[in-house]
Amino acid sequence: MYPGAIAAVSPDKPAVIMAGSGEVVTYRKLDEESNRLAHLFRAAGLRPGDHVAFMLENHPLFLVVAWAAHRSGLYYTAISSRLQAEELAYIVENCGARAFITSARLAEVAAAAPEVELRLMIDGVADGFTSYEEAVAAQPTTPIEDECQGADMLYSSGTTGRPKGVKPPLSKAPMTEPGVLLQLIQFLFAPSADSVYLSPAPLYHAAPLRYSMCFQKLGATVVVMERFDPEQYLALVERYRVTHSQLVPTMFIKMLKLPEEVRTKYDLSSLRCAIHAAAPCPVPVKERMIEWWGPIVHEYYAGTEGNGFLYVGPQEWLAHKGTVGRPLLGKVHILDEEGNELPPGEHGTVYFSDGPRFEYHGDPGKTRAVQDPQGRGWTTLGDIGYLDEEGYLYLTDRRSYMIISGGVNIYPQEAENVLAVHPKVADVAVLGVPDEEMGEQVKAVVQPVDPAEAGPALEAELIEYCRSRLAHYKCPRSVDFRAELPRHPTGKLYKRLLREEYWK
Repeated sequence: MYPGAIAAVSPDKPAVIMAGSGEVVTYRKLDEESNRLAHLFRAAGLRPGDHVAFMLENHPLFLVVAWAAHRSGLYYTAISSRLQAEELAYIVENCGARAFITSARLAEVAAAAPEVELRLMIDGVADGFTSYEEAVAAQPTTPIEDECQGADMLYSSGTTGRPKGVKPPLSKAPMTEPGVLLQLIQFLFAPSADSVYLSPAPLYHAAPLRYSMCFQKLGATVVVMERFDPEQYLALVERYRVTHSQLVPTMFIKMLKLPEEVRTKYDLSSLRCAIHAAAPCPVPVKERMIEWWGPIVHEYYAGTEGNGFLYVGPQEWLAHKGTVGRPLLGKVHILDEEGNELPPGEHGTVYFSDGPRFEYHGDPGKTRAVQDPQGRGWTTLGDIGYLDEEGYLYLTDRRSYMIISGGVNIYPQEAENVLAVHPKVADVAVLGVPDEEMGEQVKAVVQPVDPAEAGPALEAELIEYCRSRLAHYKCPRSVDFRAELPRHPTGKLYKRLLREEYWK
């Protein structure tokens, strides 16, 4: 259950296919190239438990680098290719990396990375870097002698402040051991060596990286999109007979807003499992996706921290619309501000107990801040929600985004879910802005489908649309229009950046 075993049986099978260029990385190349880089890590003095960081676009060698670190027993940090120089420097220094790998395409920003023992650049070379290709060429293609499993140490996206490195315990297990996530994926989604997994998001994010590597453990083919395009996504499902894929709700919305003739143009019959997570999905959006694709839309709720895992299948969801599932890993508790457990139906902060433990690297204060007030060691991702009588969790919003207007708690996600499906809305954020009388008032920031329609008439239409579906106090009192909202490629909205503009 790792690339070396697959390469021994099916060396020419595609491990990675790049959607844009069509470039193929076979299992032989994945195995041999990751072995070469593993030997280079050892030659540079890196031993199990040491750290390597890499910043790459969705590149043919991205998963080669990840597997090299993984089979060397290292912690590895995949860094967003969208970061600026200062942000990159912070993460490389904070994680304690002894090696840093990047590509010529990112050379300008990569130059800001602190000096480490091994600095490699793919597809070219710049000052302070060694050519990756030249450095690995002389290394053996066989496994290193002390091969063992490492672990990713990824940084939360920073939607609520500076990114935090999530450091799990290092198992150093043999490469043949499947791990908890693969066992969950096998149990829920039944992949096999014959599966084709389409990854439309940046690989540096937790779910795309972890799921791609899990599918490769089974010998499946991973098709990687350089960037998401809704029609190209549908075309790729047809072209490669994709069986499994993982998306985020904004991708669903973009595909649903394609013209009918485009949506029905492609054969999607091979798709057995569409998995979504990362952000709440408006109920009407998921209803329409199930109507279009059939009962193959699966959902889970988890975080980079790995402290719990909830799941809901399509039929279950249709009976409990809006839920993100019930726990398969860890136990869910809804707590008030003092840490008291709340009964079903009452909103509070979502905490996990009895799940894997984690810490924020080098920051015990942040680690303590996500633990429950009564010191039981329960941890939260910062979401607000409630449980129903059957134990299904429903998310209301992020704790940090809750609006308090006139002493009333308002969860902006409710209005966002309503406005997101309006035919004239391409993207939307709802937030609290300063109000002298009420403390905060509800505002929507909208990216219109047609920029020419931005103005008072559309503002009035959207407010009335929301009021026809929600209590008036939950609806925006005003709407601002933007050409684009600050959104992470994985679908997460950087609402903090919008809030800062209004609260300066």
